[in-house]
Amino acid sequence: MPKLILIANRLPVTVERKKSGETVFAQSVGGLATGMSSVSKQYPCLWVGFSGIPSGMLDVRETEEINGALVSRYGSYAVPLTERDIVMYYNGFSNKTLWPLFHYFPLFTTFNEETWRSYVEVNQRFYDTFAGVYEPGDIIWVHDYHLMLLPAIIRQHVPEARIGFFLHIPFPSYEVFRLLPWRKEILSGLLGSDLIGCHTYGYVRHILNSVQRIMGIDHSMGRMNTEGRTVQCDTFPMGIDYQRYSQYLDNRRIAREIDGYRGNLRGKKMILSMDRLDFTKGIIDRLNAFERFLEKYPEYLERVQMVVVTVPSRTEVDTYIRLRKGINEQISRINGKYNTLSWSPIQYLYRSLPFEMIMTLYHCADICLVTPLRDGMNLVAKEYVASRVEGDGVLILSEMAGVSEELGEALIVNPNNREEVADSVAAALSMPEEEQRRRMSIMQRRLQRNDVFHWAASFIERLSGIRHKEDEYADKVLSAGAVQGMLDSYRRSVSRLMIIDYDGTLVSFAERPDLAVPDAELMRLLSHLAGNERNSVVIISGRNFEFMERFFSDLPLTLIAEHGAWIRLKGGMWEAATSLDTQWKKGIRSILQFYCDRTPGSFIEEKEFSLAWHYRRSDIELASLRSLELKGNLLHMIANHNLGIMEGNRVLEIKSLEVNKGKVASLLISAGIYDFIFAVGDDITDEDVFAAIPEIGYTVKVGYSPSKARYLVDGIRTVRSLLKQFGAV
Repeated sequence: MPKLILIANRLPVTVERKKSGETVFAQSVGGLATGMSSVSKQYPCLWVGFSGIPSGMLDVRETEEINGALVSRYGSYAVPLTERDIVMYYNGFSNKTLWPLFHYFPLFTTFNEETWRSYVEVNQRFYDTFAGVYEPGDIIWVHDYHLMLLPAIIRQHVPEARIGFFLHIPFPSYEVFRLLPWRKEILSGLLGSDLIGCHTYGYVRHILNSVQRIMGIDHSMGRMNTEGRTVQCDTFPMGIDYQRYSQYLDNRRIAREIDGYRGNLRGKKMILSMDRLDFTKGIIDRLNAFERFLEKYPEYLERVQMVVVTVPSRTEVDTYIRLRKGINEQISRINGKYNTLSWSPIQYLYRSLPFEMIMTLYHCADICLVTPLRDGMNLVAKEYVASRVEGDGVLILSEMAGVSEELGEALIVNPNNREEVADSVAAALSMPEEEQRRRMSIMQRRLQRNDVFHWAASFIERLSGIRHKEDEYADKVLSAGAVQGMLDSYRRSVSRLMIIDYDGTLVSFAERPDLAVPDAELMRLLSHLAGNERNSVVIISGRNFEFMERFFSDLPLTLIAEHGAWIRLKGGMWEAATSLDTQWKKGIRSILQFYCDRTPGSFIEEKEFSLAWHYRRSDIELASLRSLELKGNLLHMIANHNLGIMEGNRVLEIKSLEVNKGKVASLLISAGIYDFIFAVGDDITDEDVFAAIPEIGYTVKVGYSPSKARYLVDGIRTVRSLLKQFGAV
């Protein structure tokens, strides 16, 4: 049975070395480890990640003992990281580059070539550990921003692998993400996945937009086609272990803690703020809003208590050291301003709290104030809602947190609007208990349905159900056996016709058509094939005849330009395939020029019998809108003419319906007697050629998509390889 391999920066168990030399293994209770517990009942699971102890701190014997215990007790395989790796890869690129940039703090972001190289090296090291445990059929789930290169590394070595990736933090908009010098490498890493998961649709939209605008890969319904594969990107909002937080009163120790804490409050309303120390959490802004609340609503002085819990994090990073200092100063100033002999408005706890104390605070808090400036999800909000077993309480929630899309019954605020947050605190304190219960009940039912087990199972089920494009079209993918049969037929034949498309088949698309010129290897390959007296080689293209003449006139080829409008037989002159009226071009040209002016980067290519509007160099989103608008206008203009609109790779071409590749292919076939016919192409215009080839012929489509072709191949390299094999016969 295939197993599930979970790869994350840290293992679900943390290894700690005491001063006494004792090694302690602490089981993680985080959302990821908890969520996997349900999936492990269906799949054998193992983890790959960092143990918590740098490799240089242990000798060989100690390392073997700890690694052996991790494997035998926890199914975990440790990735060896040095202290330098932690500084450069983790504290450096992961948390000084990706973390602040993805949370929209570009001023806190550093771009350092050395930390980037460390990030690349460590992602490779994670692969090395993974490779030692992977077996064919295993399902792979990579987690979070520390390992964004890993999916592509795995794909490179294990092309058939089923790989999922989940991003637990926000993915920024294209305008922010484009600031990253290594943006293409990061996106290429993600595109090694089969399934990319995010907490919200907004993050999905940003990924799709960035891939489209930076990599030039279009998307439809969250699907991106790249290198013959389909990559899906979708939302999977992470939940919590709802029962754990809703049944805590069964724990007698927690019940005693609650009774004691309530006594300390002495009837005051409690406002809870609980976060990990981070500049993205908006802690100082929240304190400012609370101060404004005290100023604006003095009737609540000495009647409320704000408990601020900040869990230490990245204590060695300068930004976090300054943040902690700022929080301390702000709390001291507010307490100094409002303190009385019997009351301080803010109680501050800077430490990690045990589960019992966290549940005590959740239970006693009348308000939970969750106002991050940017947050991927924020599980504190969900934990607070689940813990309100008595049904009261009010959640005040930042619209910048991913969880706000699920908990719309909370009081949603802009964390940057101090007045709005202050007013929301006042509204929460005065909200009728019946209204509190109504809102809380709706949110609780939703969280109960969509808990962490549902999240994990949904992602794994979706990933398990993904079929690669190769799988969908397995019966048409050109196999080694089919190639051998084609070569045998080619070898036995006496007269051969080979019809070969150009762009997307022999060369890759370029931003400008004039840049996609044939390379020396291709010219040698075509020369060798065409030099065989048994072969009639035809290059058929949408290019104009000037381009075809310029590059191929010296080869013994038949050339067809403008999708069949012009023909130059081997050794002959260019001739128009038919007599066509081109008076229509004047009116069409004017509207194309209008759209060029409105779409920077687009341009018109004029051919003898057609006009093409190219927008490959334009802003993707703008050009997509303009192309739809232009197409609608053109359809109206050509309604009474024998013209058609052909859509290609970011190009709209208007041409006569009398001209198509299929017609000229039929003429070529009827003009000779061939016992071997071969045709290859990549787009919709080549479907006419495939339809014209008799059943005994061999037709090949570049790309995995529905086609009339007999076979499908993944790309240009495969086409060239096949042509080389023909040449070697």
